[in-house]
Amino acid sequence: MNKLTVKEEDGTNYSRLGGRALTSKIIHDEVPATCHPLGAHNKLIFATGLLTGSGASSADRYSVGAKSPLTGGIKEANAGGITGLTLGKLGIKALVFENIRDDFKIIHLSKDGVQFADATPILGKDLSETATWLRDSYGKHVAVWLIGVSGEQKMNLAAIAGQDKDGEPTRFNGRGGLGAVAGSKGIKAIVIDASGVEKNRPKDKERFRQALKQYHSWLMETPGTAKVLPELGTAALVETTNALGALPTRNFSIGSMEDYKNITGETLRKTIMERGGEGTPTHACMPGCIIRCSNVYVNKAGKKVTGPIEYENIGLLGSNLDISDLDDIAELNRLCNEYGIDTIETGGALGVLMAQNVISFGDAKAAIEALHEVKKGSPLGRIIGSGADIIGKIYGEPHVPTVKGQTMPAYDPRAVKGLGVTYATSPMGADHTAGQTVRVQINHHAPEGQVNVSKNAQTVNTIWDHLGMCMFSSGAVQNRWDILADLVSGYSGEPFTGDDMLKIANETLKLEHTFNRRAGFTKAQDKLPDYFYEEENKASKTVFDVPANELETIGVTRNDL
Repeated sequence: MNKLTVKEEDGTNYSRLGGRALTSKIIHDEVPATCHPLGAHNKLIFATGLLTGSGASSADRYSVGAKSPLTGGIKEANAGGITGLTLGKLGIKALVFENIRDDFKIIHLSKDGVQFADATPILGKDLSETATWLRDSYGKHVAVWLIGVSGEQKMNLAAIAGQDKDGEPTRFNGRGGLGAVAGSKGIKAIVIDASGVEKNRPKDKERFRQALKQYHSWLMETPGTAKVLPELGTAALVETTNALGALPTRNFSIGSMEDYKNITGETLRKTIMERGGEGTPTHACMPGCIIRCSNVYVNKAGKKVTGPIEYENIGLLGSNLDISDLDDIAELNRLCNEYGIDTIETGGALGVLMAQNVISFGDAKAAIEALHEVKKGSPLGRIIGSGADIIGKIYGEPHVPTVKGQTMPAYDPRAVKGLGVTYATSPMGADHTAGQTVRVQINHHAPEGQVNVSKNAQTVNTIWDHLGMCMFSSGAVQNRWDILADLVSGYSGEPFTGDDMLKIANETLKLEHTFNRRAGFTKAQDKLPDYFYEEENKASKTVFDVPANELETIGVTRNDL
């Protein structure tokens, strides 16, 4: 059996925790760190952020947490869309799933309670078909979480999908194999019906209104959130990273691609606009989002292929595989979405296979055929589903771009060294959302100052994960935490200060590091693969040379932001 519980306060003030802060607190307190990630003692937690449902732009995100089958440590993955928002409308702060079961269920939540249904009719189906079946069965107004065939097979790269504002299951809690944890607990889909529930309203309307006005004005005045991201999306980074020598190419062997102009944000936008039809280069995954960094990609006939095509997807499924055709990248992206697999881990897995000549670099057709094997659950499909780290061990490949078993996002750490620090030291494994530094004004090629940059970014990103806010708004807010505190205080009625924001983030990081140490992690895991230290990235003309003794200061103190 698995059990659905609503947490009650037991000496911990859970009302002050949301998103990642809440999932990590529960995992730290209740999950044995040495347990098997797919066993009965692990827990899977869905938690809304403190601002989820408030009406603030870009603030309807949520977190999913568990012990990761990919990294073996604590894991949180967050996403936008409408599913977390709908859970929050029901007044549910967190769902906690325990134990394991051998069959799959659909869990239906509404104001009337919880019901379980047999998931057999949707097993083995693509996610778009599954989502349509669920809306046809339960109503067009519901929101869903679901896993794909990869989660049913408990693969390491299995993700959990939520819906965007148009009902498409394309908002992924992608990292760490959390879809496999859901599969181990028999969760095929969670259907959330908020019918008959009143809209969430701030407890202190005037305080919230004033803070919201200031926050939204910053979003609309900042070039990144007002112009660059709405027009080009995250793909705007292709030009930046290629110029830095940080665009992963041919299994992270070099940081630039000869045909990179074919896959830039500018080319992506132009292609979508010229094809017209169902495509759009500007799309909001959450209702009311000002930033609108998503997109819908179409074929030459103007028919939808997939969405969104993000920078990470372009980097890992494109340049990392030496593929420079947007149509090929879109098809790989579509298959990842349909099978419910993490695009970053998938790109890393295919890259290692290409390094071993199992597939040739640049062979998009073979890469697409390889992904079909994931759905089949064939030996090759299971190998891909195990992730890049295990593939490297199977084939004896030393060039595997992973930390703590997880593939690096699309930034070569020799060229963006602050992110290299984040990859090495974050309790989440190689994860740019754990401490993004590419937009910081620093010499990314120099080792000096990178540890402090990463440490600060890891704290800041934890704040955003705690609140349920999109990290892209951080560039507009900067470090003006008191406005965020006013938003939370006005919405929740709980008194918050800017210092409280920092304190909760740093306490969360300490809990995560503590869990990983209990799980057996040591400083030996807080490093990059050897070749990043030893082999020069010819594009940036650098190696990763941030001193190890500086890296060791991460996780020791977190009071210096």
